[in-house]
Amino acid sequence: MNLPTWITFSRLLGVPFILYFLQEPTRAHRWICVFIFLLAAGTDWLDGYLARKLNQITDLGKFLDPLVDKLLVLAPLLALVEIRQVPAWGVFLILARELTIAGWRVSQTAISGANFWGKLKTVSQIVAIALLVAPLSAVWRLPSLIAFWIAVALTLISGALYLLPFQEKT
Repeated sequence: MNLPTWITFSRLLGVPFILYFLQEPTRAHRWICVFIFLLAAGTDWLDGYLARKLNQITDLGKFLDPLVDKLLVLAPLLALVEIRQVPAWGVFLILARELTIAGWRVSQTAISGANFWGKLKTVSQIVAIALLVAPLSAVWRLPSLIAFWIAVALTLISGALYLLPFQEKT
């Protein structure tokens, strides 16, 4: 494995800590989760940048990167469902899209990278999760939920746009 792939894999190390600290979501624990989550999410940009800069783009990296992204996003969302901060059906829609695309990608001979909509989806999910996990004042409750629903919408739109070109070819 090359350096960008190791960085991608390292994002997984934050997931157990996020889940652990959200089990008892005190103010301090929530800030720790936000820090870990944003640090891990930031490595998503770093690994892609290094892979392009060092000319180390690999099929393993193209496969592993979106998988790790999904785990990094779904873990805190599931914890937020457990503490009744977001509705399960919204998280289910994200999960359904992610599983659909992942399942579809497995059957492909060539692995394609994320397109603009996939990147926009990821950014919206990161923003929404950071807002939802952070122990912000009550005035941030509605903007945080709006960010969550925007992320859900962009997740579904990006999934549909990802699959549409392939539907036309069959």
